Amino acid sequence: MTNPRSGGGKTARFDLINRAEGMGAQVWSTSAEHDAASLASLAVQEGAEVLGVAGGDGTVSAVAAVAADTDRPLLVVPAGTRNHFARDLGLDIRDPVSSLSALIDGVPTRVDLGSIGPHVFVNNVSFGLYADALLETGYREDKARTFASVAPDYLKGRQCVEADVETPRGTVRSPQVVLVSNNPYHLATPRYLGRRFTLTSGLLGGIVLKRPTETPPDILRHLRSELLRRHPGPGTAGDPAITWTAASITLHGGGRQLHAGIDGELVTLLLPVTCEVRPRGLRVLLPRDRPGIPREPAPGLPTPPRDNN
Repeated sequence: MTNPRSGGGKTARFDLINRAEGMGAQVWSTSAEHDAASLASLAVQEGAEVLGVAGGDGTVSAVAAVAADTDRPLLVVPAGTRNHFARDLGLDIRDPVSSLSALIDGVPTRVDLGSIGPHVFVNNVSFGLYADALLETGYREDKARTFASVAPDYLKGRQCVEADVETPRGTVRSPQVVLVSNNPYHLATPRYLGRRFTLTSGLLGGIVLKRPTETPPDILRHLRSELLRRHPGPGTAGDPAITWTAASITLHGGGRQLHAGIDGELVTLLLPVTCEVRPRGLRVLLPRDRPGIPREPAPGLPTPPRDNN
């Protein structure tokens, strides 16, 4: 399966369809009539032993759900814009073609998969600013303009997530931002900020920015301060940001539904919602020759060289 719109048309730019078909794969492209999940289900019905997907995290997530439910291995080709999941699998996101070699002699392994209600996520689920941006007309065409139009109410403390979230420091009511990742992000050093050094910890990563009760803080400054800490953790009761890891994270509240961005795709969920992790719930097929995942730097030490094994 390939999403021809992902990454500004990377499928066509890298000639991925012809290259994959030349290696014996059958390639179907998403369209207005057929999304990635329906195409993946059809491929399984027709006897596909491996499900391959070329696109960004949203497209990958849709096919990963089918792969996990049918116990098929997933082959990921990084053809999106940022390709967080592919990057953290150790793939070369600058060269999508290189991932196709897994069709010939791929290395099978298992990684964790996030789930929230009937949905799965390979990267993260976001509530608040990002989810609201996804609601805006024209988000895909001009993301910077859309964020600029949505951000002011959050920055001034006037907008919040209309739910409460359970954290190690108790319930945070109406936070400004909630981000739940499939395995925790590295938060200690700028070079690897937002990377995941493992996808098999069996844990979710949680980040919550509290809503101010008095003078609205600069949430971007506080988030940056929290993420750049040498020793990230739950912190103290007065901190505006909370980071932690858990097997499940729950949001609840008086409302009936909540907008969320699941791997960059807008979804409306019924409250309460619980994010969970499926340890090693997804089979993946990786190319033998790939950059690999860098080692996590020890606190206070220089960052390690890139792992090319």
